Amino acid sequence: MTTLLKSATIIDASSPHHQQTKDILIVNGKIAKIANSIKPESNYKVIQLDNLHVSCGWFDTSVSLGEPGYEERETIAHGITVAAKSGFTTIAVNPNTNPVIDSKSDVEFLINKAANSATKLVPIGALTKGCEGNELAEMYDMQQSGAVAFGDYNKSISNDNLLKIALLYAQNFDGLVLSFPKNKAITGEGIVNEGINSTRLGLKGAPALAEEIQVARDLFLLEYTGGRLHIPTISSAKSVQLIKEAKKKGLQVTCSVTAHHLLLTDEELEGFDSNVKVTPPLRTKKDTRALIKGVKDGIIDVITSDHNPIDIENKKLEFSLAKNGTIGMESLFGAVNSQLDIETTIKALTVNPRKIFNQKNSFIAKDQEANLTLFNPEIIYTFSEKDILSSSKNSAFNGKELKGKAYGIYANKKLVLN
Repeated sequence: MTTLLKSATIIDASSPHHQQTKDILIVNGKIAKIANSIKPESNYKVIQLDNLHVSCGWFDTSVSLGEPGYEERETIAHGITVAAKSGFTTIAVNPNTNPVIDSKSDVEFLINKAANSATKLVPIGALTKGCEGNELAEMYDMQQSGAVAFGDYNKSISNDNLLKIALLYAQNFDGLVLSFPKNKAITGEGIVNEGINSTRLGLKGAPALAEEIQVARDLFLLEYTGGRLHIPTISSAKSVQLIKEAKKKGLQVTCSVTAHHLLLTDEELEGFDSNVKVTPPLRTKKDTRALIKGVKDGIIDVITSDHNPIDIENKKLEFSLAKNGTIGMESLFGAVNSQLDIETTIKALTVNPRKIFNQKNSFIAKDQEANLTLFNPEIIYTFSEKDILSSSKNSAFNGKELKGKAYGIYANKKLVLN
């Protein structure tokens, strides 16, 4: 297939065409020509969209899909399509399925189910067997089968020695260890951020301290062991500061933040909407400002949707009983683009995650493989259920004004448009 992208503004700092508006000709999955104007021929598929912008394909580093075990929430086939239409050419899929992804065969199942899709699926294997925090899973075997990292999704490793051993062992094969930052003893039964709003609304609070003390512990262990540590979805100002200090020491630590933690605060709890019940909980404006600054300063490496579909039976309940989690692939770009400049946003969605998760980087130039996201960064709209592509509808962004929307992707010789 020959595809011609007309009048596309290129956003790619490593490309010679950065911030230039060009026509891009793609032949058999490769960029054949980039020029001011390319005349279409009869066999070309011509793509001409309002205010079309193109970047290297976006990579979402934390996506939960229901399959296997929770197909009513989301299947792999449908989730991959949602990712493509939301602008993602690669997604890292969490192991929180049933059974948990904790073996070589489980990893291969995920990869095979998504084979030949436009969006590439890369599995995150469980760090411990069954994600139970007791015994290390088969990390090396899983990596050999295609796992890109190891972590127990939204579950912290309370056993200090187990995390120490994981960091030491993973160095033998350059494995990436994920450690979710939550001290369970301090969190207790808390379900929202501990503060003025939790007290006023009568909801059990979980202090930011529970995250920060775990981040501090993990960084002490990393300093002792060496290795590579990724701390997913931090949410507090103090966590940013701790990671900044660790990076200054030269530790190989990276971290991510979710789009909803950049835009939303615990003031959203006012309506007791279970769609804003997430892990970690939404924090304060002070934390949000620190997280945004952390991304701008390069302390926070990656922005993720932390896409977590939850079926209506488990979400549309009394707030204290509802499961935590929000979908987010469809809304990620519009949320983040409303808070950050376009170059910072694109770097946190492309270059940084690929470097951390050992994925091949790409750039927009002649003879390069076409791995592209198509989007409009200027469109302003109110996000609603009609914008949701996922099988589950649990979005924290319902009713929120967003800026920017993905048109789709061109990747793996396939064009997928929203």
